[in-house]
Amino acid sequence: MSAAADQPWKPAHNPWLIAIVVTMAAFMEILDTTIVNVALPYIAGSLAASNDEATYTLTAYLVANGIVLTIAGWLSDTIGRKRYFLICIAMFTVSSFLCGIAQSLGQIILFRLMQGFFGGGLQPSQQAIILDTFPPAKRGAAFGVTAVATIVAPVLGPTLGGYLVEHLDWRWIFFVNVPVGILAVILNGILVQDPPHEQAKKNRKRGIDYIGLSLIVIGIGCLQIAVDRGEDDGWFGSPFIVTMTIIGGLGVFFAICWLLIAKKPIIDLDVFRDKNFSIGCILIGAMGFALYASAVIIPQFAQNVLGYPALQSGLILSPGGMVVIVMIPLVGQLMKVVQTRYIVMFGFSLMGVALMYSSKLSPTIDFKTLVIMRSLQTAALGFLFVPISTITYLTLPQKYRSDGAAMFSMFRNVFGSLGISLSTAAVTERRQADQAHLSSFMTPLRQGYNTFVQESEHTLRTLGRAADSVHQQAVSYTYQTYMKQASILAYGNVFQYTAIIAFLVVPFCFLISAKTAQGGGGGGH
Repeated sequence: MSAAADQPWKPAHNPWLIAIVVTMAAFMEILDTTIVNVALPYIAGSLAASNDEATYTLTAYLVANGIVLTIAGWLSDTIGRKRYFLICIAMFTVSSFLCGIAQSLGQIILFRLMQGFFGGGLQPSQQAIILDTFPPAKRGAAFGVTAVATIVAPVLGPTLGGYLVEHLDWRWIFFVNVPVGILAVILNGILVQDPPHEQAKKNRKRGIDYIGLSLIVIGIGCLQIAVDRGEDDGWFGSPFIVTMTIIGGLGVFFAICWLLIAKKPIIDLDVFRDKNFSIGCILIGAMGFALYASAVIIPQFAQNVLGYPALQSGLILSPGGMVVIVMIPLVGQLMKVVQTRYIVMFGFSLMGVALMYSSKLSPTIDFKTLVIMRSLQTAALGFLFVPISTITYLTLPQKYRSDGAAMFSMFRNVFGSLGISLSTAAVTERRQADQAHLSSFMTPLRQGYNTFVQESEHTLRTLGRAADSVHQQAVSYTYQTYMKQASILAYGNVFQYTAIIAFLVVPFCFLISAKTAQGGGGGGH
């Protein structure tokens, strides 16, 4: 059964209102994946914890979120999609409030686990609701609304987080969810409906696949811990990370084996028999990697190398969010006349070019140039999310939509987490390598070194510094410059690596089927 053959159903309320209110809930959850990052030092100080201990608030959220994303389709079918969606919104809101009033590190980690658990069901449910609310010809435009949550929320997170912690208190990064969550529960309760085929799913529950569930929890949970904690614990130099990676890898392997033979699996892997869906998951995973990696690298560079405060470093990302909002309707119109696969190819190519341009960092780079770099990156994202989402679900049978939405969201989020962790680790690794390379020039045997020190001494004398300390200060300044230059080279290297990944994804776009269902809104035809 193809998507085109699905039974027609029309919601009782305006589909665009439904798209907006379900996206409101998803926006709130996605925002929380990045808004907390800038507040970690404040949380640590307030709760008498170290910065390393405070990062467990991120790990807890990502682990719970990653697990639930995988099984959200089963939970939705078992509980009923609308009911599950409302439970997730309500409990995410409650968890946010509890995080805001937490008085100890243990409490906030527990409440962040709850946030991740209930937040994990929001994105797949949002996608599945939109798939049923709109006919295939209008899904491209509808996914334009969801792109606001998926792309703009991670971009605005650091800016909003920086503003709240600087002008109010870190607790407000959680309290800000409460009024939005209450409004989302009310509006979704009124507007969202379960179509007849969803009611039928609920009446023929799959049952509880305890083995599949256990293997997924172990596999995804351990791998998420390894990815998130790898940088802090020294990656594979840490026995803990090695253990988590082995257990996680075995858990995922045996989970796949079990799901292929189970009579009532918790996830129906037949969803991957649809070629467009499988390719779409690969492409959205690559987009998620680039989105989150690039979103964290520029603020890190601005804060750690250029000395920008949290709010100003976050503001570098904000114009890029506006660029995406402008690009989405333009890309939607473009999809009517250009094959979707060509648009996606252009998007990844533009992403690669933008990231290569972003690698041209220097000690004197200004705020405006950083904004332009980020805006070019997000312009590329505008060519990716809506076309990839449209082509992914275009030929997917109706019965697989819940599992499909869960898998699609899982690929994006897990690869996004991987992007954050690997890009941060790569900066550290490249900084050390670049320091080792540059150290060969940091010697009196090098004329360049001597010239730089002499120029620094002259400047210090001009400033009236004591003659007996001028040489030592000049050497110290030279060392600081050397360290800064190593960091700049490291960030540039990571942008280059990410660009290469973007270029490598381009050939996968040729695997998108050129044949589409009728009314595909451009599809791949």
